[in-house]
Amino acid sequence: MSGGRCEGDGIRLLPWTEQGGKPCYVIGDGTGYVSRMADGIEGVQLGMAGDLIGHATSLLADRKVTRVELHFLASRLTESLREVKRVAESRGSRLGARGRDPGVDPGVDTR
Repeated sequence: MSGGRCEGDGIRLLPWTEQGGKPCYVIGDGTGYVSRMADGIEGVQLGMAGDLIGHATSLLADRKVTRVELHFLASRLTESLREVKRVAESRGSRLGARGRDPGVDPGVDTR
């Protein structure tokens, strides 16, 4: 469940939001134009997150870094983390939907 919608069964959380920050979804089998576009955007977001981690590592090693630079870095890291979290939620929901046993309640720990 994400944003009040149950994913799986053809409902996918997209890697972007509406102007007001509300989540966007697509319904389909995952092979349509919007799903392919979302896959591409997720790839870009994950690649940018990796680049940002490298930049953060370098910047934090510099003892002369300013508060302004740290604030800017923290802002970009927050944005990137938000995007990566959305990708993880979307992909996790789709993985869970594929492996779901219809006879098992996903909210019940069966260990």
